Amino acid sequence: MTAPAYLDPRSGQTWPLDQPRWSGDAGQPLLLTDLPGLSRDEIATGERSIWRYAAALPFRPTSPITLGEGRTPLLERAIPGGTALLKCEWFMPTASFKDRGASVMLSLLRHGGVQRVLEDSSGNGGAAIATYAAAGGMRAKILVPAATSPAKTVQARATGAEIELVPGTRQDCADEALRQGREAAEGLFYASHNWHPFFLHGTKTLAFELWEDLGFRAPDNVVIPCGAGSNVLGCWIGFSELLRAGQIARLPRLFAAQPAHCGPIARAALGAPAAEPRPTIAEGTAIAQPIRQPEVLQALRATGGGAVLLEEAEIAAATRDLAARGFYVEPTCAQAAAAFGQLRAAGTVGAAESTVVLLTGTGLKATPAIAELCGVAL
Repeated sequence: MTAPAYLDPRSGQTWPLDQPRWSGDAGQPLLLTDLPGLSRDEIATGERSIWRYAAALPFRPTSPITLGEGRTPLLERAIPGGTALLKCEWFMPTASFKDRGASVMLSLLRHGGVQRVLEDSSGNGGAAIATYAAAGGMRAKILVPAATSPAKTVQARATGAEIELVPGTRQDCADEALRQGREAAEGLFYASHNWHPFFLHGTKTLAFELWEDLGFRAPDNVVIPCGAGSNVLGCWIGFSELLRAGQIARLPRLFAAQPAHCGPIARAALGAPAAEPRPTIAEGTAIAQPIRQPEVLQALRATGGGAVLLEEAEIAAATRDLAARGFYVEPTCAQAAAAFGQLRAAGTVGAAESTVVLLTGTGLKATPAIAELCGVAL
């Protein structure tokens, strides 16, 4: 197999990895060329983090930035719709799945000489990038919309990250990050969790972990809360590598769960008309213009999966139900449990199938929203 390279999946153009980049020459989002995957014999079993799968990365950094991310519980539980395997991704250093991508992305970028990074996120992504940059002796600048509650940026501020408030909407914030990233002033590198392909090679470790959790086999289905699609693409990349390496017989079906108030990927997958975005309690997946939408749709179709659109009441009910069962999670990821119920009711997912429901973040990060759902005054 040829050396790994950055890839524009829409044109086939490639660039070598020895020069860090976050987009193509025309500003297009990139992936990496296909990697061979790994066998169970290549797992570094003494490493209790995602770095046990380092053999499957495009290259090994000399000193990974790790805080023990990964190795999260997989618990079989009865939830509305049937029995599912709940993957508890909030058991991470910053309490969300974003730590997988942050650890790998910043480790590989630091190995390539990057020391100062830029990110735009007021939530889990910003917290993860700020935390792993601090752990790796890197400097981080996080752009957030000016209207963001100060409570949402405390975690990033506590690490020493620079926080810049950007007037306007979340999209205005993303546009300003793109502008600063393209200027690359003062050695600032745009290490966006939505843009950089190395982040996806952190999230792909979820596929390896599920494979290992299940006795080195793939589940039948994975239901994933989806915003920009990094977990959908990570699972697709990871399970495809395992298939390529002859470690699994087939790909699991991937299902994306999105709020009806802001679900462009699910609408496209279902053939539903586009709709103007509206506020949603599943704010972590409220991405109105996902940059990798064609690739996410390809992943859903290639695995024989699909998508589910969820109303606010369904997301709220799933959040309360999970909490009543001991799983205090964000509404953002509770929608995966709601989607599972819909898929079972429709007969799309069978009772005898092994179905993973991905729970990506703790409810502690959504305390005001959950308090409102429960009728509690703060």
